[in-house]
Amino acid sequence: MELDEIYLDQQEHVDKSIEALKKEFTTIRSGAVSTSILDSVKVDYYGTPTALNQVATVLASDATTINVSPWEKNLLKDIERAISEANIGVNPNNNGESIQLYFPPMTSEQRAENAKQAKVMGEKSKVAIRNIRKDANAKIKKLEKAKEITEDESKKAHDEVQKITDAGVASVETLVKAKEAELLKI
Repeated sequence: MELDEIYLDQQEHVDKSIEALKKEFTTIRSGAVSTSILDSVKVDYYGTPTALNQVATVLASDATTINVSPWEKNLLKDIERAISEANIGVNPNNNGESIQLYFPPMTSEQRAENAKQAKVMGEKSKVAIRNIRKDANAKIKKLEKAKEITEDESKKAHDEVQKITDAGVASVETLVKAKEAELLKI
């Protein structure tokens, strides 16, 4: 394995960690509701757990309401059960045609709690990035032990790995700050 491959591999994994964090952030509710809060909901569709948006139209009709219209009316009860079990903080209202989810406006305590949650997610992402650094450094040490690279090359490689790590951590911090600002803005 060459040093460039190690850097590329590390960068790829760091990018994936950052993307995972962005995706995780979509599950946190900010001021207006987002249909992504239902992304993790799976409905039993003829024995197969299926994403809610694969069996129904999911729309945010206003800042506090999400409307779920199943494509097949016989799925209404299953969708209602799946949403209840997902424990997203609201009870589904079934009107026989569709399901409405009414989210009350967020309190400042909820906003602060969600901002704290975003910070925790950011910390987990930083830990993942540091673990990626540890793996890259281990690969470099292995190359040095096998005499495939010199001590100087090893030192330069460790510095490069640290640069990639620092950039990844800085990206995470920027994302967390932006998410916190979004969550605390009323």
